[in-house]
Amino acid sequence: MLVSGTLARRSAAELLGTWLLLVGVVGSGILGEDLAGGNTAVALLANVVGTAGALAAAIEAVGPVSGAHLNPAVSLATFLAGGLRGRELGAYVAAQSAGAVLGAVTANLMFSLPAVSVATTERAGAGLLLAEAVATFGLVTVIWGVVRRSDGRGTAAIPLWVAAGMVATASTCFANPAVSVARTLSDTFTGIRPADALSFVPVQLAAAAAATALAGWLFPRPLPGDDVVVPHDPARADA
Repeated sequence: MLVSGTLARRSAAELLGTWLLLVGVVGSGILGEDLAGGNTAVALLANVVGTAGALAAAIEAVGPVSGAHLNPAVSLATFLAGGLRGRELGAYVAAQSAGAVLGAVTANLMFSLPAVSVATTERAGAGLLLAEAVATFGLVTVIWGVVRRSDGRGTAAIPLWVAAGMVATASTCFANPAVSVARTLSDTFTGIRPADALSFVPVQLAAAAAATALAGWLFPRPLPGDDVVVPHDPARADA
């Protein structure tokens, strides 16, 4: 079935925003590692700044069109709250996944690396899975808190949580299935082995669902799913 123009534009915005995010994530990791001279803390700091900055900018850029989910876990949370229908969820996730892959490839090419190099960095173990649960639960909880403001403000808290999670969690806060998969394509500072990335994904999705359930109980009024992450045109695609 062909998607309508409305959903096509929103999906394109999600692809663009997620592409911008991954250029920031992977690119800042590559440059940070190059400049750090073996100092992992310096490389991580550069990656934190690049990631949080890219996320904040992407939210502002595409939020008015699609809400700037930029993350299948966030789109799942929105679906569970009634803000997306099944077909819309599928379109968003497909666009986010494509944008993430393109962003990782773009970052590799910018630094004269192979377009795709399968990552070999091990990020496995119960502690890292717990970290991903905490990172994603925190992210979705912050998003629902921001949405409850109903004034379009407070979105700065989202990249702030990601920045904090990158230095406070053992996994460095992937908190995004599309990001997790795309980072398998760059054997650089931000890389992750494919098997480890795939183990992150169900944990992230479960944490997003749990955070949404808690938010639905915590707040006295229904969650405004149409306004995730920022208020945008709530028109539905009825092709």
